Amino acid sequence: MLGLLTACPHFPPCFRPQDFPALKNDTFLRAARGEETEYTPVWCMRQAGRYLPEFRETRAAQDFFATCRSPKMCCELTLQPLRRFPLDAAIIFSDILVVPQALGMEVVMVPGKGPTFPEPLKEVEDLLKLRQKVDVSEELGYVFQAITLTRHSLEGKVPLIGFSGAPWTLMSYMIEGGGSNTMAKAKRWLYRHPEASHRLLQLLRDVIVEYLVGQVAAGAQALQLFESHAGHLGPEQFREFALPYIRAIAKHVKNKLQAEALPLVPMIVFAKDAHYALEELAQAGYEVIGLDWTIQPQAARERTGHRVTLQGNLDPCALYAPKEKIGELVKRMLEGFGTQRHIANLGHGLYPDMSPEHVGAFVEAVHTHSRHLRTPD
Repeated sequence: MLGLLTACPHFPPCFRPQDFPALKNDTFLRAARGEETEYTPVWCMRQAGRYLPEFRETRAAQDFFATCRSPKMCCELTLQPLRRFPLDAAIIFSDILVVPQALGMEVVMVPGKGPTFPEPLKEVEDLLKLRQKVDVSEELGYVFQAITLTRHSLEGKVPLIGFSGAPWTLMSYMIEGGGSNTMAKAKRWLYRHPEASHRLLQLLRDVIVEYLVGQVAAGAQALQLFESHAGHLGPEQFREFALPYIRAIAKHVKNKLQAEALPLVPMIVFAKDAHYALEELAQAGYEVIGLDWTIQPQAARERTGHRVTLQGNLDPCALYAPKEKIGELVKRMLEGFGTQRHIANLGHGLYPDMSPEHVGAFVEAVHTHSRHLRTPD
């Protein structure tokens, strides 16, 4: 299924997705599975990002998606935050929009604007322009190679997370042509062309399943599904156009992993602003539910019980606060979630203008306060 990395100046000449180094820190995986941990594990969405000077230096003058297609670059960018902070997991550097690219759509990163589709989907007939059968190994093999290379290069330090965007979020980008405050064009499809919308969502679902299974075959030890645009849907539309595909992805990925004798890795779903569907997400087949910062930890715990692990959910902007205040906010968050079945994270990704020192303060506060909370007075 996987191509081989045959040449890389800083690593041995060939990496195969086997004989990986033994894992030294499994705290994140144990928390994801609901097992007891000595402290609360922590990682950050977009922990490999522009807030790090070394990230900016590595990526200088390089096209964004060219970077994504370079296993060596993705490996280096993934490892950078691990060199600075004692994080409990790494997440592969990539982008959710590699999936629309695999379907044949062009996506470019425009400075100051973000990802842009020069020819977005406008009419139902445009669906015929998409690849109806995608050779995922051929189109996205560079991600698999990056995962394999990174898994070896981590030397067992922490687990490696793979990821994908969820169908509705990818569909919205493909129709909007980029980011949008309203997602009006994409939602118009849902109301005017529900059957065509489901055809597109099903096509995305099938590619995502193969993509995620391929990531595990390449060495990913956990998977996160990003439904970043869930908040643009009301409860009824979410239940019709997002939730069934979220459920199906968990079910089909796990069935395929079992059929191919691959590890049954924990799966995380992060549906931003979808706390109206929290109970349903908790029963969607994922071990971990990611939360944004707009829901109280105690309320989330009460609504999900102890069926799943919760991940999150400090407001990213809290990292603009003084370090002492960051520690207070982290302590309050940890108390709200309780000492078990919690993975600390932000409620969204790190922003480019954040201070690495304050990110370090966040990570340190999680480790310090969570250990203290587990120690009886």
